Amino acid sequence: MHVSPYIVLYFPGMKDVIIIGAGVVGSFVARYLSRYELKTLVLEKENDVGNVTSMANSAIVHSGDDPVPGTKKARFNVEGNRMYPEVCKELDVSFEQCGSLNVAILDSQIEKLKVLEERAKANGVPTRMLSAEEAKAMEPNINPEVKAALYCPTAGIVNPFTLTAHAMENAVDNGVELHLSEGVTDVKKVGDHYLVTTDKDSYECKVVVNCAGLYSEEIAKMIEPVQWSIKPRKGEYYVLDHYAPGLVNHVLFPLPSEKGKGILVMMTTSGNYLIGPSSEFVDSKEDFSTDSLTLADVKRQATELVPNIPFREQIRVFAGLRATPTTGDFIIEPSKKYKDFINVAGIESPGLASSPAIGKYVAETLVKPLLNPKENPTYKASVRKYVKPLKMSIEERNELIKKDPRYGKVICNCEKISLGEIEDVLSRSVPAYTIKAIKKRTRAGFGKCQGGFCQPQVLLLLAKHYHKSPLEILYDKEGSNVLDKESK
Repeated sequence: MHVSPYIVLYFPGMKDVIIIGAGVVGSFVARYLSRYELKTLVLEKENDVGNVTSMANSAIVHSGDDPVPGTKKARFNVEGNRMYPEVCKELDVSFEQCGSLNVAILDSQIEKLKVLEERAKANGVPTRMLSAEEAKAMEPNINPEVKAALYCPTAGIVNPFTLTAHAMENAVDNGVELHLSEGVTDVKKVGDHYLVTTDKDSYECKVVVNCAGLYSEEIAKMIEPVQWSIKPRKGEYYVLDHYAPGLVNHVLFPLPSEKGKGILVMMTTSGNYLIGPSSEFVDSKEDFSTDSLTLADVKRQATELVPNIPFREQIRVFAGLRATPTTGDFIIEPSKKYKDFINVAGIESPGLASSPAIGKYVAETLVKPLLNPKENPTYKASVRKYVKPLKMSIEERNELIKKDPRYGKVICNCEKISLGEIEDVLSRSVPAYTIKAIKKRTRAGFGKCQGGFCQPQVLLLLAKHYHKSPLEILYDKEGSNVLDKESK
């Protein structure tokens, strides 16, 4: 039988599942679906995984003390938090269970702290109320006017860039198909399956999982009217250099409000410090700008927690957008009309902490019963280990460099990232096409000079690897070419 090339190009076989969106939640859905013999395709409009909300957030694995008991936020936050140690071990992702403190600076705030303590108890989250003296002993730089603090030992910090990339890498290694730079333009129910149209192609599938983040409302409305909407909420941050340890030892929160968890002060897994975020609704889902007035207010609020923050160590500011749902809770459910179209929307804070649990629930409770797949006999839960010279002893590092001199050639002096680490990333199953993608996976360009010295070298490495002209290499999105033209 003759098969038309046109048909082969535009209908490359029925997929079992199409996941729309490759943020941290879509990546974990893909990872847990890869446990089964399914034809799963992930479509992502950006040119890298985790390139929007999953990239620009507080990187906190919340304990689960804050969400209202009985909500999806409470359930998946607590479940996700418990999964993190094992998940990060399997995915080779930096994670530290450093704990958090919710801080009362005024006597009038102590009652709110007790309410939070009761909420944590209802959610099954261990806590301990600290006196002013205990809080100051644990955090020497905290505001000396502190009255009390609620300590949550199970809170932690994680590298959100590698968490997303490695979760998707694990999925792809286990058979999931990933298409980057391919935005969905239409979804139609056609008989017993779906026709998903993109700006490049069309695909048929049995189940659609909508993990489109800020644009999940638009995707959902392609199938039916919905009673909820997604509002972009902007958060602006300061990043301080990893100048010295000990500014704070835990994640420090003020008391939460209707705007969220407030301006926090925390360390990151790389040793930097993160201050923020603000919390204001904006009109555009593409507005990642920062402004001086908002950042000044972030600084003011942060110094109420830690008065001596050395803002002179600032190396950059940035803004992220959260997909805030009008429901006030995560939306994780089939559409009203079709049980095989699943919305995973409104995953704002504590979405990062919840993501492994959400991914597992969607795969095993919502998708698996629809398809009754067999288990994948070749499934592996772990990614190939990453070589991390900075975590080695001097002796181990010298031995590594003897075996592979690429690990002795430093590309990024600020973060001490080697050629070997960058070429390792480029050998993985999830492509890193841009300078920013390399930055997120290796930290090359994250230091004090912000890529001023290493960026040209990374650009040339990408051009060589992908057999492109250096003029074609992007920093991030389409149009962000670093080089304009050749010169002498």
